Amino acid sequence: QVQLAESGGGLVQAGGSLRLSCAASGSLSTDSTMGWYRQFPSQPREMVAQMSSGGRPLYAGSVKGRFTISRDNTRLYLQMNSLEPEDTAVYYCNVHFRYLGRYYDYWGQGTQVTVSS
Repeated sequence: QVQLAESGGGLVQAGGSLRLSCAASGSLSTDSTMGWYRQFPSQPREMVAQMSSGGRPLYAGSVKGRFTISRDNTRLYLQMNSLEPEDTAVYYCNVHFRYLGRYYDYWGQGTQVTVSS
């Protein structure tokens, strides 16, 4: 079992910055992919950025150049710059991996990011 704890959300004006953090604990595979997703009201979650163990980051087109994902072992960060009102959403931390033939997928509780115009 893996637990994910997010922090760093809040209210910011357009053009401002926020940094999200996610701490993973539990039985985490050393070969895992961690990422950030966000969910707008009444819409499915969408990938914002993700990073595999030792891999290159992957970004959604809408955030490329503004957001930066980083990882330190079991901690994941998302630096969000030049925030826009359209970035307002609930942001979730995710980790997924395969271990002994089984697929594991875990989510944090989510943190609200609100960007005012």
